[in-house]
Amino acid sequence: MLDMKHKSLIMVAVFLATLMTSIETTIITTAMPTIVSALHGLSMQSWIFTIYLLATALTTPIYGKLSDQLGRKPIFVTGILLFTVGSLLSGLASNMMFLILARLVQGIGAGAVLPITNTIIADLFTFDKRATALAFNNTAWGISALAGPVVGGLIVQKFNWHWIFFINVPIGLIVLLIIVSLYENPVETKANKLVLDYQGILTLSLSLLSLLMIFQFLQKTPVSWRWISGLFFILAVSGISFVYAERHSKQPLIDFGIFRNRTFTIQIFTAFILSGAQFSFQIYFPMWLQSIYKLPADLAGLVVSPSPIMWLIASFFVGYFVKRYAPKYINIFFISVMIISYMFIISATLHTDLMLFYIISGISGLVLGMVITSNTLIAQQVINQDELGLASSMLTLGRTLGQTIMTGVYGLSFNITLSSGIKAHREAVSEQVMNQFVNNSAQISETSRQIANAIMLRAQHTVFYIMLFVLVVAVVINYSDPLKKPLVSE
Repeated sequence: MLDMKHKSLIMVAVFLATLMTSIETTIITTAMPTIVSALHGLSMQSWIFTIYLLATALTTPIYGKLSDQLGRKPIFVTGILLFTVGSLLSGLASNMMFLILARLVQGIGAGAVLPITNTIIADLFTFDKRATALAFNNTAWGISALAGPVVGGLIVQKFNWHWIFFINVPIGLIVLLIIVSLYENPVETKANKLVLDYQGILTLSLSLLSLLMIFQFLQKTPVSWRWISGLFFILAVSGISFVYAERHSKQPLIDFGIFRNRTFTIQIFTAFILSGAQFSFQIYFPMWLQSIYKLPADLAGLVVSPSPIMWLIASFFVGYFVKRYAPKYINIFFISVMIISYMFIISATLHTDLMLFYIISGISGLVLGMVITSNTLIAQQVINQDELGLASSMLTLGRTLGQTIMTGVYGLSFNITLSSGIKAHREAVSEQVMNQFVNNSAQISETSRQIANAIMLRAQHTVFYIMLFVLVVAVVINYSDPLKKPLVSE
């Protein structure tokens, strides 16, 4: 049995692992122009982000299953090793293709790290102490959102872009040292011979790959419907094949029986929807302030800063609420608060006070911190503890898919609304003018600027109408949760 000192050191390792994998998606943003210029890869820059996301999503459920069979330690160590090696290779990249392949290795490693950190926390702490540990670990996400772009800019300015990736190597080695020397694997191997569901892995990978690529293509302008139709066909065939394979496998990659627990399934759907909602304001609030309010990019980006701060504060109160209220009532109440706050956004005009965006950003962070942290806590508690790794990986996958799919939906609706506005006023604005208008660089007449403002405002409203709709769906889904009592009574 580990004493508190050893548990604390392991929590430091878990925190560092979460920090380096989560900051990877934010620290690179400010370095991207420098990387693209150095490696001459403007046409391939989107793949630096996309390949990392795809690799993480594809491997998450596989690692979840393996951690239940082999234990957390070997899978977590493998993930850290792959991520660290991928970081080293990324820093050594001399051309864009090499960097993309190195990012693939990073993503494969992150697919193990992200879900298993939460699983390790569940192994280390009893339910009543787990909320505090999860809240502490969630500070890594807040630090990533706040400090990532700033740190990335400073590293590029003081050193060079290679250190964006090299900085992960010593952190990864510290995590490995702590985990290898202190962490005791609490899960015994279930079989002398590892049984892998290869058909399930292949068909699930094809399903997730085609699904994620569909929403990547939906964000492109113009939308390539031919490619999307082909991907939908692959998704349908591989999805049906996956379900058939899992129902006939002795050791399925994903045991569908876990979803018979309605409370668990509702937590997955809630995390999916809330993670998608998170990206709506993080992407479109800065764009709104930069284009309509004419704020510079750095100041417009500050509008999302209240969110991670409130997220961190709220997550420390999750334990209090979970002990006193049923999961459905926690989710319904806080999501309803978020719905009410965004009513002000869809009614916002060109002259709405800037402070409203900062207030709603803070409210969004509070709701996300409360609901998403409680999703993790509740999902881990209501399932069979032998499937803890699978449960954590399903929650992580739900969040990843929510962010990717809803970002695609927002982007598609935004682009369609923007295009229709441009066609209706083609004598005053064009697509080129709107592209310049978004980053506040367009030199246009006052009449054209007013039209561009109206088009942008309508496109922004469309995004948040969709967000409100999915939040209402989340409330309805949670209302159907049969669990009406707290998981832990006083």
